Amino acid sequence: MERERRGDGLKQSRQVPAAQLRGDIKADDFPFETTNEIESLSDVVFGQKRAERASEFGLKVKQPGYNLFLVGPSGSGKSAYALAKVTEMAEDGQAPNDWCYVYNFESPDHPLAISFPAGQAAQFKQTIETLIKDIERNARAAFASEEFEKKRKSVHKTFNDQAEEIWKQLEQYAKDQNFGVEKTQQGYLTVPLRFGRPISKEEFKAMPEAEQDELNQKGKEVEAEVTEAARRIELVERQLEEEYDKLKKKMAREAVNDLFAALLDLYADNEKVLTYLTKMHDDVSENYRLFQGSDGSEENFLFPFVESKVRSTRYQVNVFVDRSKLTGAPVVFETNPSYHNLFGKVEYRGSFGSMSTDFTMIKPGALHTSNGGYLIVQAAELLANPLSWIMLKRTLKTRQIRIENVLEEQALVSTAGIKPEEIPLDVKVVMIGSAHLYHLLAQWDEDFHKIFKVKVEFDTDMEKSAEHIQDFASFVKRYTEESGLLPFHRGALASLMNYSSRLAGDQRKLSTRFHDITKIIVESSFWAEQAEALVVEEAHLRQALDEQEYRSSRIAERIREMIADGTLMVDTEGEVVGQINGLAVLQTGDYMFGQPHRITAQTYLGRKGILNIERETSLSGQLHDKGLLILSGYLNGKFAQERPLPISASVTFEQTYSMIDGDSASSTELYALLSSLSQTGIKQGIAVTGSVNQKGEIQPIGGVNEKIEGFFYVCAAKGLTGEQGVIIPHQNVKNLGLKADVAEAIERGQFHVWSVETIEQGIEMLTGESAETIFARVEQRLNQMFERLKALERKGDVKPSD
Repeated sequence: MERERRGDGLKQSRQVPAAQLRGDIKADDFPFETTNEIESLSDVVFGQKRAERASEFGLKVKQPGYNLFLVGPSGSGKSAYALAKVTEMAEDGQAPNDWCYVYNFESPDHPLAISFPAGQAAQFKQTIETLIKDIERNARAAFASEEFEKKRKSVHKTFNDQAEEIWKQLEQYAKDQNFGVEKTQQGYLTVPLRFGRPISKEEFKAMPEAEQDELNQKGKEVEAEVTEAARRIELVERQLEEEYDKLKKKMAREAVNDLFAALLDLYADNEKVLTYLTKMHDDVSENYRLFQGSDGSEENFLFPFVESKVRSTRYQVNVFVDRSKLTGAPVVFETNPSYHNLFGKVEYRGSFGSMSTDFTMIKPGALHTSNGGYLIVQAAELLANPLSWIMLKRTLKTRQIRIENVLEEQALVSTAGIKPEEIPLDVKVVMIGSAHLYHLLAQWDEDFHKIFKVKVEFDTDMEKSAEHIQDFASFVKRYTEESGLLPFHRGALASLMNYSSRLAGDQRKLSTRFHDITKIIVESSFWAEQAEALVVEEAHLRQALDEQEYRSSRIAERIREMIADGTLMVDTEGEVVGQINGLAVLQTGDYMFGQPHRITAQTYLGRKGILNIERETSLSGQLHDKGLLILSGYLNGKFAQERPLPISASVTFEQTYSMIDGDSASSTELYALLSSLSQTGIKQGIAVTGSVNQKGEIQPIGGVNEKIEGFFYVCAAKGLTGEQGVIIPHQNVKNLGLKADVAEAIERGQFHVWSVETIEQGIEMLTGESAETIFARVEQRLNQMFERLKALERKGDVKPSD
């Protein structure tokens, strides 16, 4: 009876009050009935002052390398915040320059990049297109003019006279040698003459041999003169073509001089445009044939096609980046940061078994379109493209965007490539990722801190202040409005905030995992609509949570069934020596649940200390091993001051067939050992969680809510007695956020949660006896074992090392 009174008194003093089982926000805390009565939240996220301060700094610093890396858990609103914040900053910025690529007349494989004030690149393209039309019109008019025809005839006459003079001299020379010269399609033909007519073959054969030899010798001399005359005439013809070509070039230049002069004045303040127009002026004059049109001759049969093909590329302007519709600085959120999507590319066309391209097929990437503004990328997506990360680092360090065909070496067909001129880069990169990725990059990439100097860290939770509670309510109002959901009643809002505290793992805080919160908002509204309600009530929110758990709890329910039918052995009533219920947390995907485990301890004579059966079977993690070693430290410190511990012991999690890790069951295992040593029974209706240090102080653990709920549902399945409950570390009381049905059962006295600070408090609650009594029994047992062991050693039955 005394034992029961002592145990009951201690339980009452250590029982966690009902008010501390869940979050403390109540419906009456809100001065409104529904969220329809309050204002929407204006900020994208709230409760992230550290992140806001860091991002404000990073976005305003203009020096190179001050790019931002947003770090935080998934679902905390990093992407939405980054886009909203950057867009806000961009609105106050200026639209950067347009960029276009043009033909490089000196090096066609290296197109030139020219920049213009925002909106003027398209105008320049239109100006050049108009210029080409005017050039064609003026050139054709010039070549069809009387002046050109007069000059053309004069050039022809000059050179025709020279050719005729050479021909006359040749004919006179041949005539003096009694030879005639005739033009044929095959060339010039010399024929010997007699009495002014050609000598026939018969006449030649009838001539004396001496006359034949003389005639042959003169023929060779005449042929030599003919060859020389033909060479001189061909030279005259080439001179004629050169002079004719010079005349056309001069006429073409004069025809377009005024056109280019006007443009040179128009773009006088853009040195690169002036250089381009000057080179273009020279090129137009050199390539006048592209503008004079076809004369119908056979050599110009394909001229219209060639003219169109060349002019469609040579004198075009490729408006690469057009800011004409942009207000403020550009903002680009690249969701697929592949190499080409970031750095642009040069497209190719098939041509007779090879691939060819030109500057009109250069396409921009996200770095080009965001140049002068902001680029947002997801770190995980970027690192999935290793080449993108390598080139991004190089580009940010050199501050030049280079378009390269990085796969050209692996191409299966030959390509005719180009290398566009680099474009200067001035962009603020905002990368979003997890803390894991941030630390990996910081540790293994030496360039990381040089180019991402600003860390913007998002907290996983925020203080549950009056300001944040109001912001939370305003956030719910904004989200329901934007998503077309039902408004929330203040009772549902209070429960949602308490659920947020459970997600945060602290009653004093609210979670920033907005993805999980909005998920419950959507599902609560759905169940309210199914019930044809006008607002979301607390019952709808609870239904949403229950349904969400039901969809993921199949394995948890199967385990509870196995415990209820005795397949997995867990006692929830009575007392057993050396046996206790420990609590573990399992996770399947995004669902966590608690499961009770029977932990047993056996103590026996020997000097081997505590044997961890899980470790011996390679089923124990390092943290679990550490917990067992701490138990040895506690027992030796407590009971081995006068003599060594004369025991061997084994501890195990019964019916576990997978890896066990963590030290949250170390206090539980210590209770089982003390029970075995003292031969005092432990109440099986009480489960325990908590780690312990070598001084016997209880330390906090994780997953406290899931552990309590896991044991509660097992007890409920086997029958609640009103004596059952869970012992937790006192530090974990602030982490409580139990489900409504569990908290209600505790309030009714059907289940209990106790908090302890020391092993002494815990063993008293588990056994109903004082710690002094338990420790005295342990000491007495150890002394007996020590004497027995010494006697066996003296007899030689046991070696001192056993």
